[in-house]
Amino acid sequence: MAHPHLELTARPRRNRRTPAIRDMVRETELSPAHLVLPLFVHRGPDEPIDSMPGTNRWSVDGLVGEVGRAAELGVRAVVLFEAAPDELKTPTGDEAWNPDGLIPQTIAAIKSAHPVTVVMTDVALDPYNSDGHDGIVAPDGTIVNDETVDVLCRQALTHADAGADIVAPSDMMDGRVGAIRETLDHHGHTEVGICAYTAKYASAFFGPFRGALDSAPRSGDKKTYQMDPANSREALREMELDIAEGADMVMVKPAGPYLDVVRRFAEASVVPVAAYQVSGEYLMIKAAAASGWLDEQAIVTETLCGIRRAGADVILTYFAVQAAQILS
Repeated sequence: MAHPHLELTARPRRNRRTPAIRDMVRETELSPAHLVLPLFVHRGPDEPIDSMPGTNRWSVDGLVGEVGRAAELGVRAVVLFEAAPDELKTPTGDEAWNPDGLIPQTIAAIKSAHPVTVVMTDVALDPYNSDGHDGIVAPDGTIVNDETVDVLCRQALTHADAGADIVAPSDMMDGRVGAIRETLDHHGHTEVGICAYTAKYASAFFGPFRGALDSAPRSGDKKTYQMDPANSREALREMELDIAEGADMVMVKPAGPYLDVVRRFAEASVVPVAAYQVSGEYLMIKAAAASGWLDEQAIVTETLCGIRRAGADVILTYFAVQAAQILS
């Protein structure tokens, strides 16, 4: 029997024939240098987070050790979140800018032990606000913008004073990037960067994170400041404003369900684009892998590669250490 022969000049499979050829023509690079590890710190001992299997609330010492383990694998950037006790929470979130608070202590400890690691800090009031919102809540339930921005500037300055390399306002208040930039510059912190949570959506994917910090709103929701998941043009408006106000990076959060927005940012932005693979994305992968239906390692690298392919220069992910181990 004669073998069939197609008269083809283009055979794309030739570029997939061997691992060496596939490596040679690969379009998207994923390395530990692209990853930022989110870390939770609290005033107790190291303990696992029930809502996010495989992650911990760290003591300062435990967190510094985890930073070292990440750095050994090539993950040279972390972002810090505090799980504050209820007794420190107030309607105006004053603990957010306490120079002797846990986040300044943690920044200083990391910089002392691992001076090369990039320390990014979350700037928002929800960990410290007794109302659970990213901003100050007025008596009528309105999240007030300008009063909140004033506190955010104090918080960002406190982090910069402690040694943070980058502050990352995640609150979605109008004008906060410009106000923070002016505050930092006025106090001599011209080298401290701003990574703006530019398109932070009012997403159901944040649930496990709020469990980790006990930071869910006590009433209402965050839809008057976080973005409508149905909108993408609006994200470009936010991006233009943040860059004009002095943002050094712009971020899309969540990442996976909003890859179209990541792509639009990558095509339009003149500064690096970050994307946050959030707690809900993390938990779905963990749960599916635990059930035996997915290969966790393969899914981790595939999802991160997809975020990179969409155009993200930087990825914040709870899988950062695991991904670095796989990639090495």
